[in-house]
Amino acid sequence: MKALFVLIIVFVISLVSVKVINGKYDFVLSGRIAMSVMLLFTALGHFLFPDGMALMVPEIIPFKKEIVYFTAFVEILGAIGLHIPQLRPLTAWLLILFFIIILPANIKASIDHLNYQKATYDGNGLMYLWFRIPLQVLFIIWVYLTAIKFS
Repeated sequence: MKALFVLIIVFVISLVSVKVINGKYDFVLSGRIAMSVMLLFTALGHFLFPDGMALMVPEIIPFKKEIVYFTAFVEILGAIGLHIPQLRPLTAWLLILFFIIILPANIKASIDHLNYQKATYDGNGLMYLWFRIPLQVLFIIWVYLTAIKFS
């Protein structure tokens, strides 16, 4: 939920800022800026809550904390890559793949009622998926539109 708020608030602020600076609205640039800030925000969560995020990784996969830190760096690199014209299409496709790959971890966290910030099992549960799955789809569409289709 917080990531969605960051995405929308930064998009609006960016849209107005770009209008003031350039004299016209640039929805695509503002969309990329918003996605980048959202990715940096979520990456920060990986560093602040690594124990809880590690619980999202399926038991069969080793090196859980390392994966949490690695995915944080993926998000940071994605945030940067969206603003480098030569890397933008590749970055966008890799981010779309990333959003698909991390969905099972979010599903596992919901099934387990995981509260990743506390590293406890008293979270929202399966009802959260009614929000999380459409959110992942929104992120995928957002990246596609702002970094591939209209870039």
